[in-house]
Amino acid sequence: MDNTSDISNTSNVRQILKSVPITEGAGVHLKRAFTSSRGPDLDPFLMLDNFHSGNPSDYRMGFPWHPHRGMETITYMISGSVEHRDSLGNKGTIGPGDIQWMTAGSGIIHQEMPKGNENGELWGLQLWTNLPAAHKMMQPRYREIKSEQIPSVHTMNGTVVKVICGDVDGMHGPVKDIMTEIEYLDVNIPANASFRHPTQPENTIMAYVLEGEGYFDPEGTLSAGSESLVIFESDYWVEVKAADKGIRFLLLSGKPLNEPVAWRGPVVMNTQEELRQAFEDYREDRFVKGEAHFTESSQ
Repeated sequence: MDNTSDISNTSNVRQILKSVPITEGAGVHLKRAFTSSRGPDLDPFLMLDNFHSGNPSDYRMGFPWHPHRGMETITYMISGSVEHRDSLGNKGTIGPGDIQWMTAGSGIIHQEMPKGNENGELWGLQLWTNLPAAHKMMQPRYREIKSEQIPSVHTMNGTVVKVICGDVDGMHGPVKDIMTEIEYLDVNIPANASFRHPTQPENTIMAYVLEGEGYFDPEGTLSAGSESLVIFESDYWVEVKAADKGIRFLLLSGKPLNEPVAWRGPVVMNTQEELRQAFEDYREDRFVKGEAHFTESSQ
């Protein structure tokens, strides 16, 4: 089924995609906004998943122990929580407004177990970004960024922008020292107001709508609602106008790596030989470089 809108007459938007229902992990029901392995090339972004349900049976089995190499996972919670454990010995729980930024590098094995809030609602998003070839085999690392560490910019028209990574009006996000240059903003625009943001013309730029509806072209004729991904043509700016009930979306921008991609499951490398080696390492218990330190509820 085609989930792409025809936007041939719109100059600054390349494509609009509607999220597709899938099941991942041990049976988690989620919506996939995109995957570059089977869809548009959104270098350096690889995939974006939206898990949002008020039914615990949709998510309670979670994502048991599994490996990653050569990429980063960025998890952003809106409601409910996710507990993380990994082979580096890290253990932590992120809740509403928190970020988990995991750099898989040379290899990490982890699990992510979700839990709904008091009403049973779970809502979070996980973004995958690629690592440059020079950093594919770097030392893995895990970072938690709590909601109170993430600054917000309030504009004159009532728009609120949470700056997770990047810069808005001189306000810098708390996530620094990253291997792939990206910007990650949570933008909430009130009814009929507009938000304009400068971008780099060489970057991949997209918006994922969380709630509400808005217009993504200068003429104000092209609208997109919740669970839609808007992929922009590269330009010096993007402008979004909210419809009557306002709009909340994630604005993502990243500098393409322009490197070959060899991707299978949770491993993203540059060549098929590197991919083969990764899975051989996993089978032969060589995946985690150095000594693994699993926490008490380990494999």
